[in-house]
Amino acid sequence: MTADRAEGLARTARALADGEVTSRALTERTLARIEAAQPVLNAFRRVRTEAALAEADAADRELAAGGAGPGRPLLGVPLAVKDDMDVTGEPTAFGCRGDFPPATADSEAVRRLRAAGAVIVGKTNTCELGQWPFTEGPGFGDTRNPWHTGHTPGGSSGGSAAAVAAGLVPAALGSDG
Repeated sequence: MTADRAEGLARTARALADGEVTSRALTERTLARIEAAQPVLNAFRRVRTEAALAEADAADRELAAGGAGPGRPLLGVPLAVKDDMDVTGEPTAFGCRGDFPPATADSEAVRRLRAAGAVIVGKTNTCELGQWPFTEGPGFGDTRNPWHTGHTPGGSSGGSAAAVAAGLVPAALGSDG
């Protein structure tokens, strides 16, 4: 596994299950890539450094105890979710400006990711209220396409799209509707 770009989701999960790499190492690499790319891409609204590392350590303990099985296919895999999904302890801004209270519970999609063992590294940018086909707004600035930073990665899940296309994370949730 390379440090400069996330492998695909299946390869990452397999490497973790086979003991080729630890979740802590993958999560540290993921966080380093996010930090390096954020000034240019602006893919993330929130990065959960401490929480993600704690989740990775817990996943490593579970993996060491033989916990990776059919019910936990994402055990230890660092993933991102769009900032229209609640993550316990994090605000959900829906691309809007202002201060928002921390969520008291995970959304259903996040709950299922956690049940599968995923490590949530952060929340990706979305346009205001998910209403535009580009990911830009006064609440967070412009998210850029990693293949051509003069362009948008689209919307409203542009932060998730940019994060995956740039190889910051092996996968990220977006939404439509």
